[in-house]
Amino acid sequence: MVEREAVNRKGVYRLTYIAIMVALATALHVVEALIPIPYVVPGAKLGLANIVALYVVMTSGFGDAMAVSLLRTLLGSLLSGTFLNVGYYLSTAGAVLSTVVMYGLHKLGKGSFSTIGISLAGSISHNVGQLLVATLLLKHAGVMFYLPYLLLFAIPTGIFVGLLAGKLIKYTEKTYARRQI
Repeated sequence: MVEREAVNRKGVYRLTYIAIMVALATALHVVEALIPIPYVVPGAKLGLANIVALYVVMTSGFGDAMAVSLLRTLLGSLLSGTFLNVGYYLSTAGAVLSTVVMYGLHKLGKGSFSTIGISLAGSISHNVGQLLVATLLLKHAGVMFYLPYLLLFAIPTGIFVGLLAGKLIKYTEKTYARRQI
């Protein structure tokens, strides 16, 4: 009976953790939509919600990271009124590919990549994923010529996201270590 209770607690803890991370990522997604960004590169965003996605990739399992990414894109699209339109599919494709790439680099790289490096790979793969889906939807590979312009924005935002996620990870590790004493 005690063992079953421990398993139930672990499940509740995991569900609560995912819910909090999804709520944070969704809130950042909504806040980002309110920030006026000059349309130098149409479709480019800061990717603030990716701070949470990267944090989960670095501190939790693949399933948790994918759940947060998928639920965040779903809730973000519902709140912004873009559910099941082209933007939703582009966002979801970018989120899925970037989560797979970031998690792969984190786990397979075994510490070889910094948080900034993993974030950059995620930022670039997010754009590639979006353009691949756009290519499929439009049935024209010419969309891929937009990639260099997106990368002009993806690289600095990937560095920014990586820096913030790295600081958040260090802060939470210190806080957790203090609680263990």
